Amino acid sequence: MLCSAYSEKVGTPMGRLFVLAVLAGAYVGFGGYFYLVVSSDAPRFVGSGLGGIASGVAFSLALILIVLGGAELFTGNGLQVLGCLSGRVGFGAVLRNWGIIYVGNLAGALILVALVFGSGVYASNGGLVAERAVALASYKVQLGFWEALLRGVLCNWLVCLAVWLAATAEDTAGKILACVFPVSAFVASGFEHSIANMFLIPLGVLVGGAGSAPGLDLAGILSNLVPVTLGNIVGGGLFVAASYWYVYIRK
Repeated sequence: MLCSAYSEKVGTPMGRLFVLAVLAGAYVGFGGYFYLVVSSDAPRFVGSGLGGIASGVAFSLALILIVLGGAELFTGNGLQVLGCLSGRVGFGAVLRNWGIIYVGNLAGALILVALVFGSGVYASNGGLVAERAVALASYKVQLGFWEALLRGVLCNWLVCLAVWLAATAEDTAGKILACVFPVSAFVASGFEHSIANMFLIPLGVLVGGAGSAPGLDLAGILSNLVPVTLGNIVGGGLFVAASYWYVYIRK
């Protein structure tokens, strides 16, 4: 079922695909901001472990909106490797599809960055949300290449599993639960999600001011997004799509 569904996605008209990708990027932005609000002070009251879980549950809003709302997320579409390995679609078509979705996700995430920054809501909770946004962005841009890449692998392994599990659920509650636990795990564990970082890092740069901390500039953003994106592709495409293709689909 998933193999057929993700093969058919490759044929989605470009305009429709781009709009759905923009929506997914915005939904990730909503989840990202909810995460910032919760993580700005939750660890002070319940400790870093439980605070991380609470923050992860908050961020899972992003995948819930995407799965139930039918938007197109770059990381979740790592499962399109299923159709490629099965011979249903060409690798070039998959790359084209990923490219459109990636750009659309970036556009949606940046729209949310502009709206959040323009609204001034980041100054809430006595400025703790703003402090958290700057500190998190600064931390992410200072990760080494291999650290970021491997954290990207681990992250999308869980994200694609969440999408896989949600596809097997028969009702709304089941789909929501399928999203919450894997996403909470990757957030609490400190793994890296490329589309989330398209929202979190630029917001931190705007709130703190470009150059206010080492790496808070365009070069710093790219130094994170490049390895994390590559890691996300490997995590979803190899450890989920290719593995399950080999076990259940390969003849």
